[in-house]
Amino acid sequence: MPSPDWCTIQAAAEHLAVSTKTVRRLISDGKLSAERIGPRLIRVSIASLEHVGRPLQYVAPDASDV
Repeated sequence: MPSPDWCTIQAAAEHLAVSTKTVRRLISDGKLSAERIGPRLIRVSIASLEHVGRPLQYVAPDASDV
């Protein structure tokens, strides 16, 4: 059973509301901590997800602001 301190790349992408490719890039850039488990499995640290933060919500500008 996987540790609750780690999640899959897919779960990390869903949490951050980004693609799995973006999660892989964040790992490569050192912005997310991850561990390779076996030849193909990668797990992302949940603590590093919390450090990166929640997804940003896009808010359309007010018509009066334009």
